[in-house]
Amino acid sequence: MSKPIQIRMGGYGPATTGFSKGLKLIGERLEAAFGDRIEVKYVWNIMDLGYRAEDILWLVEHGLLTLGYQSSSYLTGRVPELGMVDLPFIFVSKDEARSAMDGRLGETLTHAIERQMDYRILGYFENGFRHISNRLRQVRVPSDLAGMRIRVLPSKVQARTFELLGAVPLRWDLTEALAAIAAGTIDAQENPLANTVTYGAHKFHHFHTLTGHFYLSRPIFIHRPTFDSWPRDLQDAMRKAVKDAVDYQRDLAIEEEKAAWAAIIAQGCEIAELTADEHNAFTAAVKPLLSEARQDYGRELFALLPTA
Repeated sequence: MSKPIQIRMGGYGPATTGFSKGLKLIGERLEAAFGDRIEVKYVWNIMDLGYRAEDILWLVEHGLLTLGYQSSSYLTGRVPELGMVDLPFIFVSKDEARSAMDGRLGETLTHAIERQMDYRILGYFENGFRHISNRLRQVRVPSDLAGMRIRVLPSKVQARTFELLGAVPLRWDLTEALAAIAAGTIDAQENPLANTVTYGAHKFHHFHTLTGHFYLSRPIFIHRPTFDSWPRDLQDAMRKAVKDAVDYQRDLAIEEEKAAWAAIIAQGCEIAELTADEHNAFTAAVKPLLSEARQDYGRELFALLPTA
């Protein structure tokens, strides 16, 4: 009897998150279909093993993990086209963003990643709309961010966004950012509410503002040589399981956001919801970046965005 095919899936959050539950769903679907032909193992949070969050990229690309996920911003250094979906305020709703990532925009980005990295991209988990939390003061307009040191993802576009908003962006990996937040050596961070609670930032940041400035996805990538070596039935089953896991994770994300809101309030924090005029002040401040992006990414690629 041949040895079972090893499938090692990993992430960078607790087993309780929707992302981890999505991985678990993939594994369960495959185990039900293939039995002892495969052996599935999980590493829920690589940071628990001493890795940085960004290390999941090379762990999968070198085949140490079979499959993983990571925010698309972490790939922009090698796949510049992904910087386009780091642009602020390009989606007005989750439905619009999901439709774009499941349609021509997501397909185009998938091809770009696969051309430049040793992955197959099987789908996109929802990281969601990102908001600002900080330890200093309430933020309602861009001037409230003046001089505030804020951790952003390793993305030139995100750094430029917060420069235009008057903050001091720090392009740090999650691992070092969490330590700095706990130590109070940086002032602010930006994340979906669920991530803010998952990583404990709400325990150190009293002020939360629902800016919704970025909407991000987390590509689900698999080691290409491994995937391409599998029998066709396993490849097809993995693609179908990932599609189902994306739908499942996106449904969970809605409930996670509600639970995170409650956890932030229970911590005694403030959550500020912006008025239309306050929101417009943020969008006006970053307009130069959108003009630059039309030149950087080209008319054809930029036309894939709903706001183009």
